[in-house]
Amino acid sequence: MKYVLVIGDGMADTNLPQLAGKTPLEALALPAFDRCAGCYCGRALTVPHGMPAGSDTAILSIFGYAPQTYYTGRSVLEAAGMGVVLPDGSISFRVNLCAIVPSEEGEMIIRSHNGGNIHGVEATTLMNDLIADSEFARLMNEAGLEITVTDTFRHVGVMKSEAKDIGAVRLTEPHNVLDQDITAHLPHMERKSDDKAARKMATDIRALMLRSYEVLKDHPINQARIAQSKLPANMIWPWGQATAVALPSFEEKFGHYGTVVSAVPLVWGIAGLAGLKTPHVQGANGDLDTNYEGKVQCLLDALASGDDFAAVHIEAPDEMAHAGDLAKKLEAIQYVESRVVTPILDELTKRGEAFRLLLLSDHPTFLTTRTHDGGPVPYAIYDSRVVYTALQEGKPLPKREFSEYEMACEPVLMDGTDLMRVLFEQI
Repeated sequence: MKYVLVIGDGMADTNLPQLAGKTPLEALALPAFDRCAGCYCGRALTVPHGMPAGSDTAILSIFGYAPQTYYTGRSVLEAAGMGVVLPDGSISFRVNLCAIVPSEEGEMIIRSHNGGNIHGVEATTLMNDLIADSEFARLMNEAGLEITVTDTFRHVGVMKSEAKDIGAVRLTEPHNVLDQDITAHLPHMERKSDDKAARKMATDIRALMLRSYEVLKDHPINQARIAQSKLPANMIWPWGQATAVALPSFEEKFGHYGTVVSAVPLVWGIAGLAGLKTPHVQGANGDLDTNYEGKVQCLLDALASGDDFAAVHIEAPDEMAHAGDLAKKLEAIQYVESRVVTPILDELTKRGEAFRLLLLSDHPTFLTTRTHDGGPVPYAIYDSRVVYTALQEGKPLPKREFSEYEMACEPVLMDGTDLMRVLFEQI
């Protein structure tokens, strides 16, 4: 028996007037999704009540790790995915490159959490030139901060700090405050605290953010982007502070071993800490134009080579929702259906070995707010044995619409960490 997990990041949504009151999943024709839902479907709460709604908490749950126990913050998971070791007495951060655009009223408006989708040489050049700035370097040294640069908008910072009450430092998620003035969202103490090191951390990061804008706003790369009607990537935005974490072995928890295919450090980190393999696929960039075929082939190769479990994570629907782009979110979901789920179902059926495939969105990402939500998500499990039995008995193949509306009356699996055991038929 082979087991497959497909995560369409942020696919779930809410009813939209542009779609005649339907959600994107409900409005689209998604036959492969419906084949999965015809076998088994339900709803699951992947983000525990009271915890931040995001892929960090949700994907920890999906892989069977309770966020209440293992979540210390997002950035340490991303650091692990990038091979960055978090020393004792250190705190990690996700460091975004963002797009800040002054308004006519003099406000500083955050227009994009990903610097207008900055990537490649542009991203690395901007970050390296920023770090080379003497004043920024002085501030980094004063803060005890080191930044690991990538070729995307996502970077990782590690700070030596004696801060203990890091939860008192408010570092706002940039994707949650799009199109707002950044003034109220710059680092500050969220509550009273006697932790002087925590207060210093907030002050230091604020100074680094403001200096980064001064360095990057007139950078030749950003001037060229503006001339091309693109958003500039002109401010760093640290967030998701975290301390070190260790995860129990996935194989020891569930008795299965395998591979997780993704384009984002967060998923690499969770999978790697769990002892799963995390191959990188050329051309997989976490965007709408990612290498879907390459990721699917990597998953199929892993199963053919002896793994009994393989997962693929597709970031694009979430990114398109954060961008507020309905057409592109619809396109991203269609790609998950036609370029990921369909070829996996077809190839594994052709191979003849029994298999189960769990399909779900990690969390909803609402186009109306361009932010995550922590509500239940629909999930479906394709079981080749169910389909085989229907064929043998001459019955119609099971099909059911995979959508929030269709599954609204299904019971909610309140503990998302049970999803793996459901997939593996251990409950």
